[in-house]
Amino acid sequence: MTTKPKLWVPGDWNAFFGFGTNILVNLLTLTGLLRFVLKMPDDLVFGRILPATGLMLCLSTIYYAWLAWKLAKKTGRTDVCALPSGISVPHMFVVTFVIMLPISLKTGDPVKGWEAGLTWVFIQSFVLMIGGFVAPVIRRITPRAALLGTLAGVSLTFISMRPALEMFLTPFIGIPCFIIILLSWFGGVRYRGIPAGLVAIAAGCVLAWSSTALGLDYGGMSLAGLGNSFANFGFRVPLPAFGHVFSGFQFLGVILVTAIPFGIYDLVEAIDNVESAAVAGDSFPTTRVLTADGVISLIGCLMGNPFINAVYIGHPGWKAMGGRIGYSAATGLTVIALCWLGIISLMLALIPTVAILPILLYIGMLIGSQAFQETPKRHAPAIMLALIPNLASWAIGQINGTLSAAGIVVGALNHDQAEALVGKMRNEGVLYHGLQVLGGGAILGGLILGATAVCIIDRNFKKASGFAFTGAILTFFGFMHGEGIGIGRTPVVAASYVAVSVILFCCGQFVVVAPKPVESAAEPHGESSLA
Repeated sequence: MTTKPKLWVPGDWNAFFGFGTNILVNLLTLTGLLRFVLKMPDDLVFGRILPATGLMLCLSTIYYAWLAWKLAKKTGRTDVCALPSGISVPHMFVVTFVIMLPISLKTGDPVKGWEAGLTWVFIQSFVLMIGGFVAPVIRRITPRAALLGTLAGVSLTFISMRPALEMFLTPFIGIPCFIIILLSWFGGVRYRGIPAGLVAIAAGCVLAWSSTALGLDYGGMSLAGLGNSFANFGFRVPLPAFGHVFSGFQFLGVILVTAIPFGIYDLVEAIDNVESAAVAGDSFPTTRVLTADGVISLIGCLMGNPFINAVYIGHPGWKAMGGRIGYSAATGLTVIALCWLGIISLMLALIPTVAILPILLYIGMLIGSQAFQETPKRHAPAIMLALIPNLASWAIGQINGTLSAAGIVVGALNHDQAEALVGKMRNEGVLYHGLQVLGGGAILGGLILGATAVCIIDRNFKKASGFAFTGAILTFFGFMHGEGIGIGRTPVVAASYVAVSVILFCCGQFVVVAPKPVESAAEPHGESSLA
């Protein structure tokens, strides 16, 4: 007789507070972007956008809890963990700074920026739904080291670096909170049954408000800000925004430049994250995951949410904490309450963000290490190669941000001015153009480079040739090593990939090579086929 899977186990508490605080960080961040960067009125933020965002997040987390329940019931296992999901963090910043902000400034109307963001998500949703049917093929033929290597690059740069920097900017709060988390989730310390995430947040709040009382103001907390936050309380449900979605199509030319490439980014990232879950023992259907993300994102944007939904990096982390099925659904129900009741406003004023960020650093550490632990040792060089494009992408973002702070927008310079600036940076050892080329389409770039390297290591030169040729096509049309979709964006790089493909094919056809190295008995099982 088959027993029904348990919807809640004790370990779900840890995962709930860990994952819930992860989602909370993203909600607090996007609320800050909407209010302070885009200058959107509170009525729009708390009355339209956040209720729609809460609905989308609730649908997503409950769906993935149901998918985990189905897997647990089918296999009879008690350790199945639901996939984490939420707002795509890279997209949050892209849609804000590349789509909504320029259009808001150009039109002088933040509502127009919001409408453009809705249209951006609308297009990406269909890219995800269509891409879901080709994703299983990509996952089957791509080496695990390439998938996990490029994922490790994302975790190192876009997941780990900012939390680490913020922690050391406010070490009085950030470092103690980080140690509380490490002691529990790596060191096995138990806090009398209280989840480590909750202990860390509570400690951060105590430290921040104590510093405020002493006049040190380490956490940026204030009683005035706390009092003002109650003005946004009230029950608000999402309302259909169909007209606003289609109004944003007037900016279609600007939107397509990033919507399609980032739709493909979502496709590859979701494959990576499903593969990461499979390594941890939970195999979910890739097509169902991607189409679900597309459908849920579409529902969210039609109700007013300008942010894309995505399966998150970090499944092994939540599973290691003891999370199973209930943590995901509980997070969704909590989030919808926070967003529909206006509690996010209070949270912004009550909790120092630096108390939450160490959890993201922990997840980044776990995922980065997984790439090396769950693949054959001989593939380690390929993992390192897959990391590099994401490092370049992160570095170019830091440089562009620095230049913008100095009043210099590289994209607004004419050709001569841009070349002069790039030349000066080269003289100082900053290879700006090299970072642009290497970091363009970093997810796909890391995947292609890592997969090619794995195939070379395993003496499968013809398959390596296929990956290199795929890189040439993607590069020629601007999906890799370019600043946007187009024809011949970086033709020399595309030609270089073609040359590499020819060399590798000739090696596979005509060259006699030494036998493939034999892996030690410690090699993990379940490696993707390289045949």
